[in-house]
Amino acid sequence: TKHIIKNIPWTTAKNFTVERGRQQIEELISTWDIHESWLHHSEFLEEEERKDSKRYHYRACWGIPTRRKPIPRATASVYFVIVISKFKPDTAPVEVFYRLESSRLIRRPEQCQFREKWLKDIIENKIVCTERL
Repeated sequence: TKHIIKNIPWTTAKNFTVERGRQQIEELISTWDIHESWLHHSEFLEEEERKDSKRYHYRACWGIPTRRKPIPRATASVYFVIVISKFKPDTAPVEVFYRLESSRLIRRPEQCQFREKWLKDIIENKIVCTERL
């Protein structure tokens, strides 16, 4: 069966603000099929000026706190970039990309459905690494 990729309607360049970008990332995350035990917070990191665009960088940091361990042993971050082109009309929607920490692969929300397993893998790798030290 074909898996449906969930995405959201992204704001236009002229209606974009840093806070609106963070809200839209939260809106996108709400479409992801992730167990409710995962908690996250998102934050704006920086604005980057380029010749062809302005890029806004955000991070969503994930973890699974429990009653016995309210501070998770490890967390996993997902980095988002919202791109506003200097060549497209300001009525065009912003472009959005994300990548997982520990990965250089850049994904687009409309082309790839997010998988909870990616977060689990990052955290498991970090725990294995710290146990070796």
